[in-house]
Order: sequence, then structure tokens, then C-alpha cells
Amino acid sequence: MMAGEIRAQRVLTGGRISIIADHRERGTKACEWLRTYDARIIEKQLEVADYIVSDRVGIERKTVNDLLQSVLDQRLFRQLELMSGTFEKPLLIIEGDQKTLFEARNMHPNTIHGVLSSITLDYRIPIIWTHSPQVTAAQIYWTACREQVAGKRGLQTRACKKASSVQKQQEFIVAGIPSVNSVLSKRLLREFRTVKKIFSLDEPDIMKVDGIGNKKAKSIWSVLNAPYEDDPGERGKPGPAAPSFGRNRTKTTVK
Repeated sequence: MMAGEIRAQRVLTGGRISIIADHRERGTKACEWLRTYDARIIEKQLEVADYIVSDRVGIERKTVNDLLQSVLDQRLFRQLELMSGTFEKPLLIIEGDQKTLFEARNMHPNTIHGVLSSITLDYRIPIIWTHSPQVTAAQIYWTACREQVAGKRGLQTRACKKASSVQKQQEFIVAGIPSVNSVLSKRLLREFRTVKKIFSLDEPDIMKVDGIGNKKAKSIWSVLNAPYEDDPGERGKPGPAAPSFGRNRTKTTVK
């Protein structure tokens, strides 16, 4: 999903708050509570996220048990990768009593702490805790209100189109610029077509891309135009040793 080109398909809201829900959420209590709000619930088969509330916000909902199971079967990190690559502002809602997180499964507390840290630091996905499905529904609804009413943002679904290896490399290069995530990388490439042109942009041109304001444009421009300054302390030092690929390597497994 991250490697694919994402094409947005706009959904008309008709003046009401609209929320796209994955069809597998239909029988959940959270979705039932969500239907009590004055909102249009659009059921679709979503490959990424459980709920989409705007063109930039996708929400993954997990109960405490589901979160722990997804860690054990290694689904979680693939889902997080897809979330961060698909949405500019992904959110993870963890539903349930936080105390049971360390009691529900026979999992070492250090592993759980590491997972939570990785979600926020490595994948840059904020975590919102809710203690019940009712509160989860409220959080989803008011996030949608903030995006669609206060933020005047549209609602979009996303369809994937397999990208060529050149596209992947272009997206990877542009996403390496500080302040540019994979979503902004795609937007920049769609707007300016080539990596070379992006690297020669002025601040006003950078700001033409949705999601890039004055502050972010300045940050991007300064990185692209600042002269490289070698660290004097690094000069003359030998390079890092080449990694060993022999049979006697020690393999570390994180459980």
C-alpha cells in the first residue's frame, strides 16, 4: 500500500457529517453507538483503517485484546506501515481498560512498552485511549466534525494502483526530506512531476501543495539549499566495518 500510488475518490456528504466505516465494523458496539449520532455512515471494504473521517485522517480501532493478538501474530506493524503510508494524519484508538493491557495476555511488560513507543515514535501515529465503545464512537464522531466542519476538509476513499519501481524510488527519495512524509511526497511528485524539479523549488512553489504551510515550506527549502558542512571530527576516521554475512552470525529475535 505504501509503495502504491494512491488515487483519491471524493464522497459527497450532502451537508451532513459522513464517516466511512469498514464493513467488518458493522456488528461492533462502537459502530452501533456511532449510528446514534447525526452522521451518515458509509460502509465500504477498506484495505487500510477501520474508519475514514476526512481526506487525511484514517482511524484504526483496536480493543486491548485485539492489539495484543496483533502483536503476537505480527499483523500490527504491517497495519501501522500501511496507515502511515496512506494517511497524512493516522490515528490509533485503543479501546478498553489500560490496566488489562498488562494482564490480558502472557506478554512481558517491556514488550508492551516497546510496542507503544514504536507506534508513536517510529510510525508517528498518535494513540487515543477510550474505556468503552461508547467513548470510541464519540471520539470518531467529533474527530470527523473537527475535520469536516471546523477544518472544512472533504471525505475521500482511497484506491490503490500498483506503482513501478521508478515511482517507488522517487517517492522514497522525496519522503527522505525532513517534514515530508509519504503522503506529501506523493503530492509533491504529482504537482511537480520530477524529483529534480522538487529539489529546485522556491518556498512559494512548495506552498502550492496541500498540507504544506509557510513554516513547513521554510523547513523544506532550508534543507534543500543549505550547504553541507563536514564534521571536522569525522575526517580521517576509518569507515564502519563491513557487515558479516557468514554462517556464524548471531540472530536476535524480538518477541
